[in-house]
Formats: sequence, C-alpha cells, structure tokens
Amino acid sequence: MYSERRLVFAPAAEPHGRFITSPSQPGRRLLLTAQTPTRDSAVCSSCVCPATMQCSWKSMVLLALASIAIQYTAMRTFSTKPLSLLCSMGLATARYSVNCSIDLTRASQRAPGGSDRGLDKMASRPPASPPSSLLAHNASRRTHILILATTRSGSSFVGQLFNQHPEVFYLFEPLYHVQLALLPRPAQSRSVVERRVMLGAARDLLRSLYHCHLNSLESYIRPRPANHSTDKLFRRGASQSLCSPPVCEAPLGPEEQSLVLSDEGECVRRCGPLNVLLAVDACRAKRHTAIKTVRVPQISDLRVLIEDPKLNLKVVQLVRDPRGILASRIETFRDTYRLWRLWRSTGHRPHNLDLGQINTVCEDFLRSVSTGLARPAWLRGRYMILRYEDLARFPLQKTRELYSFLGLVLDHNVEEWIINNTRGSTDQTSRQKFTTARDSAANAENWRTKLSLDMVVYTQTACQPLLELLGYKTVFHPRELRNLSHSLVEDRTFLPML
Repeated sequence: MYSERRLVFAPAAEPHGRFITSPSQPGRRLLLTAQTPTRDSAVCSSCVCPATMQCSWKSMVLLALASIAIQYTAMRTFSTKPLSLLCSMGLATARYSVNCSIDLTRASQRAPGGSDRGLDKMASRPPASPPSSLLAHNASRRTHILILATTRSGSSFVGQLFNQHPEVFYLFEPLYHVQLALLPRPAQSRSVVERRVMLGAARDLLRSLYHCHLNSLESYIRPRPANHSTDKLFRRGASQSLCSPPVCEAPLGPEEQSLVLSDEGECVRRCGPLNVLLAVDACRAKRHTAIKTVRVPQISDLRVLIEDPKLNLKVVQLVRDPRGILASRIETFRDTYRLWRLWRSTGHRPHNLDLGQINTVCEDFLRSVSTGLARPAWLRGRYMILRYEDLARFPLQKTRELYSFLGLVLDHNVEEWIINNTRGSTDQTSRQKFTTARDSAANAENWRTKLSLDMVVYTQTACQPLLELLGYKTVFHPRELRNLSHSLVEDRTFLPML
C-alpha cells in the first residue's frame, strides 16, 4: 500500500530538500526530502503536490502512524517467531537449519487462532528429545569417535566396545584400503613424502566416512566395486552394522543372525557382497560413528579434523607397553618378525634385524602422547589416553569412564559383551590372531613369558622415555621378568582434557 515516491524539485537554496510551513504550527518549518514516504495518490491525493508542496497535516499524522505500525508488526514477528522467519528467508543458522521443515510444517498445521508458544520454545532451544532419524542427518549432533592405536595394542577389543552399541555405526580399519592402494610396499621402506600422501588421503576419507559418504571408500577398494557392490571390504564381518539388515540382504532366522554377528566368516558367507548404498543408509540411521585405525601415527596428524566443528570428533588414544606390542607381533606376524623369533630362540641378535619395527612404534607413541599431555587448546574435550593394561584389568570401570568422556550412555549390550569376553576361554577361538575373547587380566602382561631378557632390555633402552611417560616399569633380571605376581604397570590416572 505504501511506496517510496521521489519528488523532483526545482533548484533551491537547501541542497537536501525543501522546507514547507507546518499547517498546524505556522511558525514551524518542516523539511521535505526526496526520501520522504508518501501515500498513493488514490488514498491521499493531497500528499502528491509537487507544484505547491503543501500537504494536509492530517495526512502527515496518518503517514507517521502507519509507519510506526509497520515497524511494530515487523519487530513483533521477528521477536516471537524468529525461526519461522529465518527459515522462510533461507537465513537460518546451522544450529536450526535441519529443523526448518519441521518448524514451518507445524506452523502451517496449527489450528486458526492457535498459540505460537510451541514455536517460540523451539526457537529458543533445540528439541529436548529429537528423533534418531533427525540426529542421523544432523552432523552437529552426532558424536564421531576415532580409536587411534598401533598394531597389536588391543584396538580390536576397544573397537568392540562401540560395535556392540546399537546406536553406533562401527567401521574396522577402513584406511587399510588407502594404504593398500597408495603404499603397497612394506612400512619400513616408506619415505616422508609417501607418508604425507597417505595421511592426506586418510584424512579426506575419514571426513567423508564420518558424514556417511561411504561411496568415497570405493575409490580405494581393489578391484573397484561394480554398481556399488563389493566382497573385498576389509574385515566387513567385524562390523555388526554391515552384517545386519538391511545391509545383509540374506533372509536369516534369529539363530542364523546371531551366528552371523558373532562370526566374521559367517557374515561374509551368508550376507553376500556388500551393497555400499545400503551401508550408507545404515550409517545415517545411527546416532554415532566409530572408526578404528592403526594407520595414523600421531594425534597431530588429525588436528584439522579435530578442529572441524562440523565433525564433533573425539579421539581415544589407545596405548600399550611396547614390550607387549613386540611380543604380540612376533606371535601374529611370523614372517615379518622371523628374525626376532630367531633372536629369541638362539639368544643372538641377527645383524640384519630391522630394529625400526619397534623404534618407530615408540617414537610415534611418544610424540603423540606428549602432545596430548601438553593439553593444547585444540584438544580440549577431544582427547583421551587409555592404557590397554588398565582396560584389561578393569574392563567395566574403564569402559564406563570411556563412555562418560564421549558423552554416551553405556548400553547393557556392551556390558554383557564385556562380561562374556573378558573371563577367558580354553576353546580354539581364544587362540586366533584377532579374537577378542580371552582372559584380559592375564593377557595384559603375558609378554613377560614370551620375550627373552636381552630383547626386553633392548626394547626398554629404545623406548625409555615412553615407558617413563606412561608408567611402565623396567626390569633387568630374569627373576624380575618372570615374577608375574609383581606388576610392571604403575598406578596412573590419565584424565581427559575437558
């Protein structure tokens, strides 16, 4: 109804407008400028008078009142329903962007004369209990978890603490495919440039996976999946989400489904090739995502991801006594650590033994843990150190502390799994390479019965700073080494930086 009308004046002494005499107060002059709002001539023809520049004082009062009414209406609309207004204009902030459709839909469905109080509350704070489907698509509300570890440090066990949670989408070593595609050579032959290339690709893939863009993984799987289908995903059976409907398309009864979830081989055999698109849907249906990796050396390599506010990434740095790591690797990777086994059996260190296999572990651990313990601002609330030995001795207590740090509710399925998998077992499965069923307390320091004293002394010398930092005691006598009644793990508490 109202429009801005520009008046054309003849040259006058006043450069910015023209003074007119107030009809109600002859002694007062009013300044009329080119920006003075006027009403359409059909409503108030007396205001359009460029020749005489005289308007009724009543019209001026009506014009002022109308302007005030318009401003009041606009201010009230924005203050009472800001979310609706921002959504309608496409200016909603990231905090509320996913709620725009809900807000506008509810507004359109309100009965005539209904109250706006429901929308007012939604605008003032996030919904108290939004549906899980909404959370799955809202990256700012998801908690993304990364288990940062090294090979044979107990990371498979820690991964299961999240895999058993019904609201967590878990991936086992997806960076394996990046390493295989970019750095197929043995680890000890990698150059600094190769390592940087690997880390750059690893960070990009992790970011994509946390956003449930699992199709990004297809670029590294060999052979490349056809029509988003592959049977080459590394350790698919280690993820319950990838072995359950709808990702597992095979019609399975309750007993068969239970078998599939407990046996990796059964998952691969019964579920058939993995449909990556179905895996994407499964990821989005979960409230949180957890990924385990032994292919990122240090916490500083993840800084760009940790500082990304859209990811809400929290890192669990899993550490273990390097003497225990060495003993486990010698038993598991017999070809790679053949010379170490020769040293143990003969008592003589081979001259061509690759000592870098343990030195690199200690150097990476030391740098990473030192960074974490320095408590930089970018790790505040994002980093936690977890000793494998503490988890093995006190599994339930440490798992509760872990979930508390992450801000997650410990599900009863996780507690039940811990009880069933930390009692120890005498069957064949407990002696498999990657099994998680074992007597965890007894396993924590069983390396002391598997390494010779000279191997232990060498490892202690190479890793002395790390041992002191993490609270691992050294031994220099065979009797001390074999005396399992005396623990070599000091009582230490590593509090997360909150």
